[in-house]
Amino acid sequence: MRLILIGGLVVGVAAGAATFRIWQQGGRDEQQPADAIVVLGAAQYDGRPSPVFKARLDHAVDLWHQGLAKAFVVTGGKLPGDRTTEAAVARAYAVANGVPADAIFGEDEAHNTLDSLRSVAGELKSRDMRTAIFVSDPTHMLRVLRIADDLGIDGYGSPTTTSPVQQDPVRRAEATLHELGALAVYFLAGGSPSVEQPGS
Repeated sequence: MRLILIGGLVVGVAAGAATFRIWQQGGRDEQQPADAIVVLGAAQYDGRPSPVFKARLDHAVDLWHQGLAKAFVVTGGKLPGDRTTEAAVARAYAVANGVPADAIFGEDEAHNTLDSLRSVAGELKSRDMRTAIFVSDPTHMLRVLRIADDLGIDGYGSPTTTSPVQQDPVRRAEATLHELGALAVYFLAGGSPSVEQPGS
């Protein structure tokens, strides 16, 4: 019983520390000049970005118009039954909002953060790019930046502040729990959840 209690205490302390780091990184905007702006994909509805995805895209486009990078990187594949990919939706949205088409590249096959960033790392390396501003939801930033660092990308986090997830305490708590599990999967097994945060 004593060992169980001690184990539970250790797990609780670790989860508390990880939660603090998730929120700490999510509250930090590190935007600065870089080779590329990378916007992480989220749900799209028949060619329209979901509210969560739109918030990310709006922030990434704003960073572009500030002149912080020369490349705009889109990510995300499609689910069974979808007619288009998250990356294609992001590309169209960015072009419609003033990002030149020839400045945009990315990956359109991945279904999770780890696979997306592996592909992005290869794309950046092939273009001799080493630094990137990553745009996603606040709770997602810690994992994104850790994976990017492990892949050799010098990454800076710039989370959107307008995501519906961030503005809803229940959804924020759910996203935090999801990230705690995803970080555990990454650190313990070097993998990523098969399904990213639902309803995004």
